[in-house]
Amino acid sequence: MENIWLAFGLTLFAGLSTGIGSLVGLFAKRTNTKLLSIALGFSAGVMIYVSMIEIFVKAQNSLIGSLGKVKGSWITVVSFFVGILLIALIDKFVPNNENPHEVQKVEALVQDTSKIEKNKLARMGMFTALAIGIHNFPEGLATFTSALKDPSLGIAIAIAVAIHNIPEGLAVSVPIYYATGDRLKAFKYSFLSGLSEPLGALIGFIILMPFFNDVMFGILFASVAGIMVFISLDELLPTAREYGEPHLSIYGLVAGMAVMAVSLLLFM
Repeated sequence: MENIWLAFGLTLFAGLSTGIGSLVGLFAKRTNTKLLSIALGFSAGVMIYVSMIEIFVKAQNSLIGSLGKVKGSWITVVSFFVGILLIALIDKFVPNNENPHEVQKVEALVQDTSKIEKNKLARMGMFTALAIGIHNFPEGLATFTSALKDPSLGIAIAIAVAIHNIPEGLAVSVPIYYATGDRLKAFKYSFLSGLSEPLGALIGFIILMPFFNDVMFGILFASVAGIMVFISLDELLPTAREYGEPHLSIYGLVAGMAVMAVSLLLFM
């Protein structure tokens, strides 16, 4: 039971980090592209390394132990790609203009107020909040499941997801603020959009916990690995490079992998 509360707490922390991005968007005049490139690359490095080295392997061991080597290995691989397919479909049905992983800079969004009517700008912010909610749902389940099985692993994933959520908060708050002039309203929508992450954990917990065994854990964990790899390759790294600092994003990626590798060794 103690792990359940920790898992929910970590998921809540990761989701509500959109509030940090909101504050950056509301009070910063320019986007710190170097810091964002490094941070997003770091987050991708953590996710990719932990997915392929730790989560996938744990899922495979769990399924092989329950179903045998051949069947367990096949189900692990299939579940991994099902996770990729799930998050790819979610991304596919979100329009590009409202996609929270399209590059958003504070100064560009401010300039848009002279070209876009305020109601359109407000619509952009609202739809971005909805898109973030949809994207964060499976991420919440991923963070929760990881923390439930291995708290130290859950902490690392929660930090990576939190970094990943900061630019999303900016993408929600800035359009709403410049459409309404209301900082509190902009912060509120950005902050609330992150609640879909703990909501995903809660619904996953309610639906899956009655059936939670080694096979269910293996399938879920392998799917989580697929979700996180897709997010890293399709969203985090391209966004980091689009911010104009491609080399810094790769340095961040390597640093994220290194930090994750050392932390896993320390907690062996």
